[in-house]
Amino acid sequence: MSDILLVEGNKFDVEFTLEALAKHNLADKVTVIRDGGEAVDYLFEGGEKPDGVRRRQPRLILLALKLPKMDGFEVLRRIRADETTKMIPVVVFTSSTEDRDRLESYRLGANMYIIKPTSHEEFIMTAAEIGFCWMALNTPLLER
Repeated sequence: MSDILLVEGNKFDVEFTLEALAKHNLADKVTVIRDGGEAVDYLFEGGEKPDGVRRRQPRLILLALKLPKMDGFEVLRRIRADETTKMIPVVVFTSSTEDRDRLESYRLGANMYIIKPTSHEEFIMTAAEIGFCWMALNTPLLER
């Protein structure tokens, strides 16, 4: 399992995010999942290896809200409801400027809510800063 789990349905936003993370040499540590149902399967299906050892969880989840099959709110709800995933930092990275979406994200336990910039340059800078902040500056709860 990688250090960053990117849950994003928009192929351009995936490309831009990976481009941004590459600026901090983080792109090779990213697993991309394009819908909410797959994200839940990835995090919870087969949670233990055959030898009984728990799978390594990502250090950060970048989560879009508008996803196929299961929206980001439901993914976040499931992450926070499970003992093995509830402490993983989740950054909601979304195009939504709606107050209700921001409030619901925080109510469900998001660590940050960041609105995706509309310009390519600003998007790259913002995504790079998110990756750098959480992967280089942040001290994780548990060292892995």
